[in-house]
Amino acid sequence: MSDLSQFKITEKWTPKDPSVLQLFSFPTPNGVKVSIALEEMGLAYEPHLVTLSDADVKSPEFLSLNPNNKIPAIIDPNGPDGAPVGLFESGAILIYLAEKTGKLIGNTPSEKAKIIQWLMFQMGGLGPMFGQMGFFVKFAGSEIEDPRPRERYVSEAKRLLAVLEKELADKDWIAGEYSIADIAIAPWLAALDFYQAKDLVGWDELPNVNAYLERFLARPAVQKGRTIPNPQG
Repeated sequence: MSDLSQFKITEKWTPKDPSVLQLFSFPTPNGVKVSIALEEMGLAYEPHLVTLSDADVKSPEFLSLNPNNKIPAIIDPNGPDGAPVGLFESGAILIYLAEKTGKLIGNTPSEKAKIIQWLMFQMGGLGPMFGQMGFFVKFAGSEIEDPRPRERYVSEAKRLLAVLEKELADKDWIAGEYSIADIAIAPWLAALDFYQAKDLVGWDELPNVNAYLERFLARPAVQKGRTIPNPQG
């Protein structure tokens, strides 16, 4: 049996089976990236629900694994150096899992580079811009009278979607074969429903992006992974 007692987070979220990968998450666009990847890769794992409340993400236990107080985070008891390893940042976790399993990261160095390129497109652009747009459209930012912040993020979201629309004109998946890049990108496209922003970004004028998201959501591993961890506890 693996000993994960070195990780303080296990004092608050105690593993039932410490021999398998431990996922600390919540089903947000960033959170489900990892649960979907784990399902797609067929890795054994144990999910732990970490709510977005300060009591969880700012607790000493969670901060001991992720000092940036954001989900998701993982502990892999079977790390690459023969010892457990803890990781945070969804993009870093996706790359780690893909390299660990040899899945969804291409078959050649060139393919891998293209996949990581589009993963970074999501990490540096799509996610941050959509998240800020959501703040100014649906959450507290919607009360701000100055229209410029909202217009800025809506405009940038539309620009990024146009990049995807053009790129997906002649292929099913963003980097060729289905990969961790798609697992990073598509959950943020699905989030436009939650943010009530589809009309704002001209969703109906993006047939390639629409079809791409439908393909993604039809995958059984995606359907399962989007519900993990169960927010009802």
